[in-house]
Amino acid sequence: MSSQGRRRIFEILDRGGSGDLPSRICDGSLMVLIVLNVTAAVLESVPEFALAYGSAFSIFEFVSVMIFSVEYVLRVATIVEGPNPRFQSPVLGRLRYMASPIAVTDLVAFFPFYLTAFINIDLRMLRVLRLIRIFKLAHYFSALNVLLDVIRIERHAFSAAYFVVVVGMLMASSGVYVFEHEAQPEVLGSIPEAMWWAVATLTTVGYGDVTPVTFGGKVFGTFVMVLGVGIVAVPTGILATGFALELRRRREHYYREVLVANEDGEINETERAHLEEVRSALDLDRSETNELEHSPIQLAPPLIAPMTECPHCGEQLADQVKQALPEVDP
Repeated sequence: MSSQGRRRIFEILDRGGSGDLPSRICDGSLMVLIVLNVTAAVLESVPEFALAYGSAFSIFEFVSVMIFSVEYVLRVATIVEGPNPRFQSPVLGRLRYMASPIAVTDLVAFFPFYLTAFINIDLRMLRVLRLIRIFKLAHYFSALNVLLDVIRIERHAFSAAYFVVVVGMLMASSGVYVFEHEAQPEVLGSIPEAMWWAVATLTTVGYGDVTPVTFGGKVFGTFVMVLGVGIVAVPTGILATGFALELRRRREHYYREVLVANEDGEINETERAHLEEVRSALDLDRSETNELEHSPIQLAPPLIAPMTECPHCGEQLADQVKQALPEVDP
C-alpha cells in the first residue's frame, strides 16, 4: 500500500477525518454498528429473545467481528500516517499504538470470538466481553479520551487515594468485628465477613442487610459513615480537578499555536494544516477549535503568579537581592 493510500485510509478512519462524505459515512456507520452490538448483547441475555432470534444474533455477531477485525488491521497499518510522532515509526510506532489503551480495547472487542475456535469459553462470559465494544466509541467522543488521559496523569494520586480506601476498609471491618462478632457471629463472625459491611458503609451505599446491634458497634458505625463521606469525595475531587486542568491545558496549547500561526495577520494553508494536526493530536473537537480561533480569548494566568515585591515591606524583590549580594571589585 502506498503512503498516499495509507494517508487516505487514515483520514477516513480518523474521527472527523478530512471532513468529507466518505469520512462522515465511515464514522457514522461504525458508531451505529457499535451501538447495535451493545444492544444485541443486552437483548441476547433475555431468554425469550435468545430463543427466538438466536440465528440472527449469531449472523450479526459474525459480520460485526469481521468488520471490527478489518478496522483494527487498517488502523494499525495506517497509524504511521497520523500526526502523533509516537506512532510514526514503521515498526515501533505500530507496536506503541497496539499497546495503547484504545487499541487494546479495539482488540478485545473482537478477539474473544476467535478464541472460541480453540478454547471452550462460556457464552455468557463472551456476551459480557462484547459489552466492552461500547468503549470503541472513544474514537469518536473526545471526552472519553480526556478521561483516560486524566486517569493516566493522576494515577499516582489515585493510587494514594485508593490506598487510603483500602486502609479504611480494613480498619472498619476490624473495628466492627471487635464490637459485633459475639452478637452476630453468623454475619460478622470474622474480619473477611465484616468487609462487606465495611465496603457498603464506607461507600455510603448502606444496603442495610448487615447492621450493628450493640451500643459500641452503633457508635463505631456512625464514625465509619462520617469517614466514608470523605473517603469517597477524595477520588471524585481528583478526577474533577484533573479533568478541568487537562481540558484547560489542551485549549491553551492550541490557542498558543493559533497565536503563532496568526502573527502575520492571516493563517495560510500550511499553517492551517499544522493547526489541524495539532487539533487531532490534542483530540479537540472542530467546533471548539473554531471558537478558539475566532474569539478574542485571553490565556488564563498561571496557577501561581510570580512574586515581584515583598509581601511585608512592599520593596521590589530585585532590589533586595542586589543589596544582599556581596560587592565584587571589577
